[in-house]
Amino acid sequence: MSQWVNKSVFYHIYPLGFCGCPEYNDGKTKYRLDKLIEWIPHLKKMGVNAIYLGPVFESLKHGYDTSDYYKIDCRLGDNASFKHICEELHANGIRIVLDGVFNHVGRDFWAFKDVQKYGSNSQYCGWFQNLTFNGRSPYDDPFWYEGWSGHYDLVKLNLYNQAVVDHLIGAVSMWMDEFKIDGLRLDAADCIEPNFFRALRRFCKTKDPDFWLMGEIIHGDYNRWANPEMMDSVTNYECYKGIYSSHNDKNYFEIAHSLQRQFANGGIYQNLCLYNFLDNHDVNRIGSTLRNPAHLQNAYTVMFTMPGVPSIYYGSEWAIEGVRTRESDQMLRPCLELDTPLTKTHSLVPHIGVLSALRANLDALCTGNYENVLIRNEQLVYKRSTGSQTVVVALNLSDSEYWLDFPLSGGSVLTDLLVDGSEYRVENNHANVMIPANGARVMLLNNGEFSYSDFRERVKNNTQSDIVIEAQTRKDMDFTAEAPENTPEIKQPRKVKLGKYRCYDGSMFAVIALAKNTDTDRPSIIFKELFNNGLIFTCDAEGFLEDIEVNGNMVQKFEYVDTED
Repeated sequence: MSQWVNKSVFYHIYPLGFCGCPEYNDGKTKYRLDKLIEWIPHLKKMGVNAIYLGPVFESLKHGYDTSDYYKIDCRLGDNASFKHICEELHANGIRIVLDGVFNHVGRDFWAFKDVQKYGSNSQYCGWFQNLTFNGRSPYDDPFWYEGWSGHYDLVKLNLYNQAVVDHLIGAVSMWMDEFKIDGLRLDAADCIEPNFFRALRRFCKTKDPDFWLMGEIIHGDYNRWANPEMMDSVTNYECYKGIYSSHNDKNYFEIAHSLQRQFANGGIYQNLCLYNFLDNHDVNRIGSTLRNPAHLQNAYTVMFTMPGVPSIYYGSEWAIEGVRTRESDQMLRPCLELDTPLTKTHSLVPHIGVLSALRANLDALCTGNYENVLIRNEQLVYKRSTGSQTVVVALNLSDSEYWLDFPLSGGSVLTDLLVDGSEYRVENNHANVMIPANGARVMLLNNGEFSYSDFRERVKNNTQSDIVIEAQTRKDMDFTAEAPENTPEIKQPRKVKLGKYRCYDGSMFAVIALAKNTDTDRPSIIFKELFNNGLIFTCDAEGFLEDIEVNGNMVQKFEYVDTED
């Protein structure tokens, strides 16, 4: 197992979409992927220290129809430009995992074109699965071949042919030598001959014992593919479905069952570090899948605190929407620019930054055992434990804050490190904790010797990430706003703090996070409705604090109220 993966936070990009490439390869070299270098500060702010790039090798259309394994797609750049990108990522502490599409190639693949040209006289006839000359293909070739899953633009490779295996492993060797990549994600892994994975693993681990191999597996027993002979990890589709479904149905029993089944003592994947995700290039965006945007933060909290390694799909840190259709995946794979993202209405960047800080500084969240503590439809408590550390995660799907009593032993104080540093006593082997509406707490169990400020100091001193420090300071950042020009009556600037606020029209909101606008560097407020649809909003602190005229009187737009109010 590659140990670096345990403390990783992945960012998944589909490069051809991310860069706005033309649908079909026009043969013109454009250095579009160079813009990834500009995204490095954004990645580090979220705590990202590993990036998974979808297909980057030469293809005709969508990247999964490879035409040359040894060349970067000219729509993205060339080998020299990609090498520079990899050097910049590595220099900033970000590892690189590439998409290995070894099950099939495109019809423009050079060996397949040789078969088209020379027919049965081609020396490459044996490179392709079930290629025969006693029929015609759906593309009217004078031969028949197997297309992956019935798609005849994707020609299935014959991985029993040693020459094919040598060609693919030779390409991997080049990527490792030239670009210093750190791992591979193996596409359509459930369709690939297992002996190929065994050969690939032997080669990669001999060359670099820390090299990581992760397979795309949608169904079945993950141990069939992730084991000491084949791959290190696979995609955790079971929990992908469990997370969004639990939140949509307000039924935490579903995800709790999967986590118990997979990772608890005696769990079937207890010794695996699975690849966790909320969305990717093949499934609907989490911003479209979740019925209630107020549940976005909890969904990410589960993914970051459950066993395995978390992955953010590009753009979903802003909860952008996207739904696949029968005709196209384009909505899932948009072109994004940092200065003009599709929406920042539901920015999750500060929340993700804090979750990354927790993982970077709490070993229990990376390698600890998993145990369910309490399960209800709208509340879930579980703990992650090593021999020296216990972290308790408590989640609430209710639209109101919830005081939850649950059994706990091993310490006398729970210190919240996610929301506000609140401390809760553990007495008579029980804890009683207030969980915010549609929120969560991630708490360290200790004996009173640890404080929120201690954790903050640890984050600052952690050289692993300069990313998270800004996000982690959100509780006590100076959110004082200067009095707007149209409200001269304000003699002293006000400050915003987390809690409930009444709008001038009587509606109720809760400030759930204090952030900083990455474009203007100005303080911002993230707040949500307490009733109705529980929608989440953001605005400048100055706008939140201003006074407005109502019926001839100046009143506060938002007035802080006590929790009893």
